[in-house]
Formats: sequence, structure tokens, C-alpha cells
Amino acid sequence: MFKVPPISAERLPALLRAMPKAELHIHIEGSLEPELIFALAQRNAVALPYASVEALRSAYAFTNLQSFLDIYYAGASVLLHEQDFYDMARAYLVRAAHDNVLHAEIFFDPQTHTARGVAMETVINGLHRACQDARTELGISATLILCFLRHLSEESAFETLEQAQPFLDKIVGVGLDSSEVGHPPEKFARVFARCRELGLRLVAHAGEEGPPAYIWSALDVLKVERIDHGVQAVHDAALMQRLAQDRIALTVCPLSNHKLRVFPDLADHNLGKLLDAGLAATVNSDDPAYFGGYINDNFTQVFAATHLTAKHAYQLAFNSFEASFAGNADKRTWEHKLKETFERCVEHDY
Repeated sequence: MFKVPPISAERLPALLRAMPKAELHIHIEGSLEPELIFALAQRNAVALPYASVEALRSAYAFTNLQSFLDIYYAGASVLLHEQDFYDMARAYLVRAAHDNVLHAEIFFDPQTHTARGVAMETVINGLHRACQDARTELGISATLILCFLRHLSEESAFETLEQAQPFLDKIVGVGLDSSEVGHPPEKFARVFARCRELGLRLVAHAGEEGPPAYIWSALDVLKVERIDHGVQAVHDAALMQRLAQDRIALTVCPLSNHKLRVFPDLADHNLGKLLDAGLAATVNSDDPAYFGGYINDNFTQVFAATHLTAKHAYQLAFNSFEASFAGNADKRTWEHKLKETFERCVEHDY
């Protein structure tokens, strides 16, 4: 492992912004900024229950996951055509490239759209085209992960998978999101088994608001390769040991955790505890338009609140590349760029 040089606290925020990184937990519908919501609403003649961009943004006062999801689904109602999905993904990818994200694995929720009569083809083709253009025009690699909504039925998930099958060459994997409490991972055991047979990579939200038992189920029943969130793992010593030993990555989202009151004070976030226990934690933005920041905002704010160090920063970025579903050649290239960035920071101010 690269020996991280000493870097002062004053220079750390600039390093956090400049260092290359991957983002593995981004819900593309959660990147819809109010300005774009209103622009798409106007383009598609969709009425919104808010008088202005400012009124919509002021509604972003969430007390828990469900209160966020209610407004999240309302915002998605403006997405009707392939170009809408393209524009949404393009806006995120431009911002991610600015934050020195080299690779993004983007979650999308097709059931949110197919329930409104939007075809699966419309959703996937718009998102996929934006990912393709981003590689050539922005220099950022991006792939798609289809997420099943856990508050819906197993039958609905199977129907969604069937609708997506003609487009599986445009998807790298599947995930599980939406309301966690009361919807344990094992509810979707058969769906994930079928996805595994189809050669798809597997991830799942677990241990955000739900208990450590949900993380165990995601690992042992769904057989996922990564845990999205996972911060409740600290309450189970055996689980912490399992995650560290098997190098199961956690895609942690600090500002989301703070906004949804998983950690009412960001200074109490357990990201440092996870890293110091040897877990492959990463930093991500989750739903950045709603939770107050994109990936660099998550890095700078959680580091300022918890006094994490340059060594933690390097480990988080390294973990993000290692935990990605990219090829080994790309991972080594990105990790070399990461090392160069830290070495350059010692020699020059950013």
C-alpha cells in the first residue's frame, strides 16, 4: 500500500477536491436539481405542486427516509422522454467530472417511471446514451445499476427484470433501494438469484436505517458484492469482522446520513470508525440535489466535522476504485493517478 505523505489540515480540503475518485452510490433521479425539474416540467407540460424553484428547494426539510422519498418521487414525475433521462444523467456527469470522479456506477429506479407509463426502453436508452457521451466528451467512465424498489412486491421486481432483459447489455448490475425498514432483503431472494444467473453484479441498500440483520441477509441471502450504506454494522462486532475480512465494500453517504438524521450531528458520523476497523468504506453522494452536496461536498464536510486525515482520504479513494465493477486495467490506471495526486500535493499547493 502507498505510504501517504503528511499533509496539513489546511491543505486537505483542496486535496479532497482534486484527488481522483469513483462514485458507487448515486441515484440519478436524486441528482435532479430544482432548476432542471422546472425546466423539464415546462418542456413536458407537467404541473408541479410548487410555485417556484425556491419553493421546491425549501421543501427539502426531511425528518427521515420516507419523508424524503415522498418528494423524490414527485420530482421524478417530470421525466417522460428519452431526452429527459439523457439531460438528467448528463447534468450529473458534468458535475461528477468537475469533482474529479473518474468512474461512476449510477443507480436508476425504473419502477418509478414504468408505473407512470414510461417505457423501460425510454429510461435505459436515455441514461445509457449519456454514459456513452460522457466517456468521449468528459473523460468519465459510467455504468448503470438497475434498482428494485423494496416497498413494492417481489412480483413487481420480476416484471421489471423481464422488461429490462432486452437491455441487459447496457446494465452492469442490480440493486435494492427505497424504504428499508419493514422490507428485509430476503423479500427479494428469488429475484436476486435470477439476476445472478443472468450474470449481473449484485448490490443492496442495507443498514442505513435498518438493523445489522439486514446486512447479514443481503450478504448471505441475496449474496451481494457491496453493501450500500451499511453504517449500522458498527452495532454488530461479528458483522464488522466479516465485512473487514471479506473486503465487502460499504458505499457510505455522509450528507445523506446527516440530512435523514441517521447521524443528527455530522461530527458523530462513524466513517472513521469503519475505516479504522479495516472496512472498505467509500464516500458517495446518494441523492445530491436533495441532501445538500455532491461527492466533493461529502468529502470536505465529513472530513471537517470528524477530523479525518489524508491517510483516510487516500484509503477512501483507493477503496472506491477497488470496489467498482470496472476492469482491473482501469483500476490500476486510476490508482496510479491517485498516488500521483498525493505525491504532487506534497510538492505543490493546490
